[in-house]
Amino acid sequence: MSLKTTLMAALVGGLGLMAAAATPAATPALAADRECPSKLGDRYCDWDGDLVADLPLDRKDWIDPGTLIFAYTPVEDPAIYAKVWDGFLAHLGKVTGKRIQFFPVQSNAAQLEAMRSGRLHIAGFNTGSNPIATTCAGFVPFAMMASKDGSFGYEMEIIVQADGPIQKVEDLKGKKVAFTSPTSNSGFKAPSALLKSEFGLEAEKDFTAEFSGKHDNSILGVANKDYDAAAIANSVMKRMVDRGVVDAAKIRTVYKSQTFPTTGYGHVYNLDPTLAAKVKQAFFTFDWEGSELKKEFKAEDRFIGIRHKNDWDIIRKIDAALGVSYECK
Repeated sequence: MSLKTTLMAALVGGLGLMAAAATPAATPALAADRECPSKLGDRYCDWDGDLVADLPLDRKDWIDPGTLIFAYTPVEDPAIYAKVWDGFLAHLGKVTGKRIQFFPVQSNAAQLEAMRSGRLHIAGFNTGSNPIATTCAGFVPFAMMASKDGSFGYEMEIIVQADGPIQKVEDLKGKKVAFTSPTSNSGFKAPSALLKSEFGLEAEKDFTAEFSGKHDNSILGVANKDYDAAAIANSVMKRMVDRGVVDAAKIRTVYKSQTFPTTGYGHVYNLDPTLAAKVKQAFFTFDWEGSELKKEFKAEDRFIGIRHKNDWDIIRKIDAALGVSYECK
């Protein structure tokens, strides 16, 4: 069964799961005199209908900070990724003429709140949190990583203990399954839709669900037998195996999805447009050769432009299938 068919089945099933609890606190709505034709969340205006917040009309609402704060999506060991991004951030500083600070976020909710409150200017939001970030945090995604041939993305995999009794998805019944967080596409939303519609399995009814917080935790949890199974992004698992953090021989895959877009990179909506242009320039002119980014991500060697409305359409469909709300609570 295709994912499209699966999603339609999930919609018919009327799942009522909500991820709004992971989104940041609400703030005052747009002023009435703005006459915004299409509002995102309670704060941002989407004048051109591309599902991304547009620059405020009033220049006094633009920001041009002396120090730009950058955050990568939450990972098991932020210190490792601070080093991975160090060369790129040096390049970003050179192109923009700004001081750059790496901000090690501990959760998707913390990352969303940091951008919404103005404490985060540039970020990589994971696949599942991109639509929430654009709606509730004023995130403007413009790039993602890709390989030399232009291919990109990752698959959601359901992994189990290699020497355990689970041989197929149906065997998850009665077992302990790890998810990452409610905003994660591969770590929660996509597998929830698939397990419900394709296999008739529901959390707490057919299996015990636990949130590990991060893909790294879920993967290590299965390898160390803390969980019977886990839904994860295979790109994260591959990097962990390559670094020797986890032994691939301890893990077996029982399900693999279609390819999804990967982490989206962008800036906060009210960044001064001249500065925003330099931020984009930094991404698209970075030399990957010999960099720590290349060593870590291996298959990727460039940033490519994206169109959020089109490239994240499948993610919004998954959210719709699950009844996910983008309300900014």
